[in-house]
Amino acid sequence: MITTEIRHFEDTAVAVISIDNPPVNSLGSQLRVQLGEALTSTIADPLVQAIVLTGTGRFFSGGADIREFNTPKTGVRPVLREIISIIENAAKPVVAAINGIALGGGLELTLGCHGRVVSKEAKLGLPEVKLGVLPGAGGTQRLPRLVGVSAALDIIVGGEPLTADQAQACGLVDQVATGNLQDDACAYAVSIVQGTRARSRIDPAPLDEPVDEAIFDNARQKAQRKYRGCTAPLACIECVAKCLSADLSSGLAYEAEQFARLVNGEQSKALRHIFFAERKAVKRVAMGGPSLTIRKVGVVGAGTMGGGIAMSLANAGIPVMLLEQSDAAIKKGWETIQHNFAGNVKRGRFTESQVQQRLQLIGRTTRYEDLSDSDLIIEAAFEDMAVKKEIFTRLDSVCQSDAILASNTSRLDIDEIAAVTSRRDKILGMHFFSPANVMRLLEVVKGAHTSNQVIDAVFELAGKIDKTPVLVGVCDGFVGNRMISHYTREAYFLLEEGASPAQIDGALRSFGMAMGPLQMQDMAGLDISWAARKRQAGTRSPDLRYSCVADRICEMGRFGQKTGSGFYRYEPGSRKPLPDPEIDLLIALCAQEAGIIRRDISDQEIIARTIYALVNEGAKIVQDQIAQRPSDIDVVYVAGYGFPIFRGGPMFYADTIGLPTVLETIKEFHERFGDYWSPAPLLTQLAQNGGKFSDL
Repeated sequence: MITTEIRHFEDTAVAVISIDNPPVNSLGSQLRVQLGEALTSTIADPLVQAIVLTGTGRFFSGGADIREFNTPKTGVRPVLREIISIIENAAKPVVAAINGIALGGGLELTLGCHGRVVSKEAKLGLPEVKLGVLPGAGGTQRLPRLVGVSAALDIIVGGEPLTADQAQACGLVDQVATGNLQDDACAYAVSIVQGTRARSRIDPAPLDEPVDEAIFDNARQKAQRKYRGCTAPLACIECVAKCLSADLSSGLAYEAEQFARLVNGEQSKALRHIFFAERKAVKRVAMGGPSLTIRKVGVVGAGTMGGGIAMSLANAGIPVMLLEQSDAAIKKGWETIQHNFAGNVKRGRFTESQVQQRLQLIGRTTRYEDLSDSDLIIEAAFEDMAVKKEIFTRLDSVCQSDAILASNTSRLDIDEIAAVTSRRDKILGMHFFSPANVMRLLEVVKGAHTSNQVIDAVFELAGKIDKTPVLVGVCDGFVGNRMISHYTREAYFLLEEGASPAQIDGALRSFGMAMGPLQMQDMAGLDISWAARKRQAGTRSPDLRYSCVADRICEMGRFGQKTGSGFYRYEPGSRKPLPDPEIDLLIALCAQEAGIIRRDISDQEIIARTIYALVNEGAKIVQDQIAQRPSDIDVVYVAGYGFPIFRGGPMFYADTIGLPTVLETIKEFHERFGDYWSPAPLLTQLAQNGGKFSDL
């Protein structure tokens, strides 16, 4: 809804037009119609001398209604470009009073105004690149003319919002309000009417600014690192570059062409899928009783995971007590935390003062009793059921009765752990991903007796520590690692059948994975998955094929990067994987022992067998109700396993290929390679009925 109020300010009639379309004041088709009518009528009203445009609540405007993309509603007139043109060409001054968050089309709307006044709390940005598109209502053309090419590239290609002070420093806004925002904006508009202040106008001529080509080259390099494999950042850069040779009208036409190409492309659809999938995943569980508040956290284990978890909590200002078995172990863990924080200072993420504040929040102890006042204790010890049961038994005896106890296990049965305690309703899994202070994914594992209040409290904590929580059920490996077992299984089989480690990893990097499965195994530590395979050996059917390649590598004492060798070898101090002829010989020997005749394998087969293994198992996980929905699986794989975001996750990717096509390929693999490839019933059902995973 659009509201208009006439205010008399210093004997000047100012029309205050407010955008009131909660929750984020999005500029959907209906609102654009109302805004266009309000602007047209107030501009034509002879009694109105100036206009102030503002929003209600926390948002000026969050931009376009993304759900309308690729629908007829995007063409409902006036489109946003036309509204901005109405503002820009108005005979009366139009001043934006940016009351809070102005993103995307919301910020572009203000670029057509003749002045921009912001509240101190305002955040301004153009994040369209994260949705696989570019600012399509003039942002790539007006912003460089306002703040310069270099600053515009940072804002548009970086996609991160600016604070009010940052926006003023670069020239994006004219004034930060010191008093009432609307009063200051009205005063600004009146000063234009009175001639004491000039209008802010965008010069339509090509941008007369000498720009070193290195600025664009650097922007491309940064974009490739930050948005691996995505095309939108490069299109943003080309549009900004257009300002140097084209007038505003020509530049806007070029921008519109590029926007249309991107918004109709598969990458944007995938990125928008993940955008909405994350929001579905993090919705809190409805509580059935009093809420639980987590103010202080204990962490058992000061190793790589425990230290990273402690850092994440301290970054959010949450006090942590870190427990280890010995003073030596605590000392080692503490030194690692200090080293990691020092790296943050070196990279400019934190100041030395901010690091000291965080370090002061992390206590250290070797006594379980020192965790007794914690609201939540996260166990991050060795991945062994007996070890974890012993820890939980001790925690249960010393912690307050309403304390939540969580395990960072990546595979083990949460219900079996809970059974050794007297508080099964307060036991759950919190599976962080390494490095825990960097990776945003958090698998929240709900046991058979875990209460909704506990889940709700952990989801709230996840938001505070900047994690993306996904609710999953209990099974071996939960969602991520249950699926990855099938992915790596196919990689091992492909090795025996004739592919090299470098070919497998290279094929999957070309598909868009952050790294291939074998390099990933080396980085994580081969001994971790080896322990899981040994634990599962008793339940493995002797009729099913089993590759011993990874086991043999571990038996040689090669556990990956940490030992200098695994599937690859590594030079001292280097993480660069180097092919190792010794591994090639081992693979050939394993194949010979298994009676496998090696052959040439295409990259296409490598991709199909590994990625479709994820899809097929993902469908079984949804059917088993381990994941709430297919889109949750996509969030897990994009956020935690390096799946290319521009493909939207394995389940969305299968939808884009077409489930009938995926099913036929899986059936073919079933015939060739056996029962591992038994098609998931859910996949079969959807494919036969013309459905998609995204329908669920």
